[in-house]
Amino acid sequence: MPRSRRIVIAVFPDVDLLDVTGPAEVFALANRETGGRAGYDVQLAGPTGGAVTTSAGVRLLADLSFAEVGGGGGGGGARGGGGVIDTLLVPGAVDMLPEGPVARIDQDVVAWVKETAPGARRVASVCVGAHVLAAAGLLDGKRVTTHWSTAAQLAAEHPEVTVDADPIFVRSGRVWTGAGISACMDLALALVAEDLGEEVALAVARQLVMYLKRQGGQSQFSVPLSRPPASRRDIEELRTYIAEHLDADLSAGALAGRMALSERHFARVFRQETGTGPAAYVEAVRVEAARRLLESTDEPLERVAAASGFGSVETLHRALRKQIDTTPAAYRRRFRTAT
Repeated sequence: MPRSRRIVIAVFPDVDLLDVTGPAEVFALANRETGGRAGYDVQLAGPTGGAVTTSAGVRLLADLSFAEVGGGGGGGGARGGGGVIDTLLVPGAVDMLPEGPVARIDQDVVAWVKETAPGARRVASVCVGAHVLAAAGLLDGKRVTTHWSTAAQLAAEHPEVTVDADPIFVRSGRVWTGAGISACMDLALALVAEDLGEEVALAVARQLVMYLKRQGGQSQFSVPLSRPPASRRDIEELRTYIAEHLDADLSAGALAGRMALSERHFARVFRQETGTGPAAYVEAVRVEAARRLLESTDEPLERVAAASGFGSVETLHRALRKQIDTTPAAYRRRFRTAT
């Protein structure tokens, strides 16, 4: 008999739809890829059971009410509605205010998670669901992530939690936190990999036609997406040029010359438009390119350094140490994705 792994996903009004259906699809495909050996049994639990309207306007049907799931506590596993909870998965919801999205904290959901989580083998949040875990006291003293748009809110409301807005997911013991929103797939794949191994997780990723199975330390954003769009078209065109000519002379003087500006004036305009200086921006883009090559190829470090514009392995080492506090070899060992 295959081992049974009961996955309970919390659903409530305005929950993000993909945060629920994305992981559910990953677990279902893991069952299919293993001929049922994975044993995942996904259940949706809501405040009262029945229909729940998501943020997308699509309604989900909860299998159980929170009261029917089982209380947990005591470390023996949360029971009810089908047995011990293997994984408790908590997505989130946001309220859109004039100043931007704010994570919604429903105290009834928080109370249920606080009661149920101690008995689950593993607890995970998706996107702004980290705010619910934090309110339930499950993230104290832990390093966590959440959707970039509410990371500052989480850090301000829970100073006892170390918030890192960069990774797509973070594991801290039995508690996992994931970024939003499509990163829910990466988090679920990591849970499958923990349970069944990398081969099964990669098989599921292939079925999902995902570009690659990203590891947790990778960034939520590429460098261009992490910077605000420039209001000046010439700066946007320059950013495109930088991305496409990493091995060119991208010094501030050379870039200023392309724009027919003095170096001082160019540096001021570039910072106003992008929020960072030219040298820092170029280095970040080059580091991102190097990371992609380290993740997806077996090219020697000399070629990685040259292709990403660093010129030498020593310069590549220094940049990775500065930007992500690791070495090229260590990064490749951890995040290599090609087979």
